[in-house]
Amino acid sequence: MDCRTPAALLAEACAAAGYSAAGAELIRAGENTLWRLPGAVVARIGREGQLAAAHKELAVARWLRGHRVPAVRPLDRPAAPVEVRGRPATFWQELPPHRPGRPIELATALRTLHRLPPPAGVLGPLDPFVRLPLRIDGAGLDEPNRRWLHGRLAELRTAWSELALPASRFTVVHGDAWSGNLAVTADAAHLLDFERTALGPPEWDLTTTAVGHHSFGALAARGYAEFCAAYGADVTERPGYPVLAAVRELRLTCYALQQAAAEPRHLPQARYRLACLRGEHGPRPWGWTALG
Repeated sequence: MDCRTPAALLAEACAAAGYSAAGAELIRAGENTLWRLPGAVVARIGREGQLAAAHKELAVARWLRGHRVPAVRPLDRPAAPVEVRGRPATFWQELPPHRPGRPIELATALRTLHRLPPPAGVLGPLDPFVRLPLRIDGAGLDEPNRRWLHGRLAELRTAWSELALPASRFTVVHGDAWSGNLAVTADAAHLLDFERTALGPPEWDLTTTAVGHHSFGALAARGYAEFCAAYGADVTERPGYPVLAAVRELRLTCYALQQAAAEPRHLPQARYRLACLRGEHGPRPWGWTALG
């Protein structure tokens, strides 16, 4: 077996952690690769260089459990991530049957999260631009598009710094707060995926849903109104929203480009998003579609 294949990485990680990879089923291959193992175990294998993020994910999940906030639970064994060929592997308790969260459910979960006292010594400041240079350079773009994206990234870095967001308002933010990172079972709505969890402005978490409505056009006005009412605020009314939204749009475009480099079927959507950012498809909403 090729030691570089996802299945080979899984087998090596399971062997190191004391689990069997026999009969493993692929759940999702995206930023991370998730596998279902026998015994209601989920193995999560990250990208190279993400060991620190994996340690943070475990710490955040355990912190949430301590505050009795529903969230995906890491298994006690192993206590720390296993590193396999530069990639971190963590092991989690599989959730019962579930569906993605609705906007109103996501707003309720975020309101709870943002009110918690931060865990000591676990979280650093939010970096909304994390991994974007790597995604741009690894997308296989022609030079004009690559140069344009780096220029847009530089513009938004400057705009973000000029917001001068006061740290006194920072809370724990999920960092990637979309409906797919809230799993609703028969009993509760469970937060998951804490790779980007940090200390930052709570508006960052709210911007994802706002962009889903105003930029994607994927969320109807009623659903967005319910989200705002459940949280208690409309982020689009905050002065810094245009910058936060622009950063989020750039992230979503670069993610699509990254996925398209590995899965050509995503290429039309990735190219469409880039063209929208470049002003080639008129005003928002642009009708972006999720990567299936």
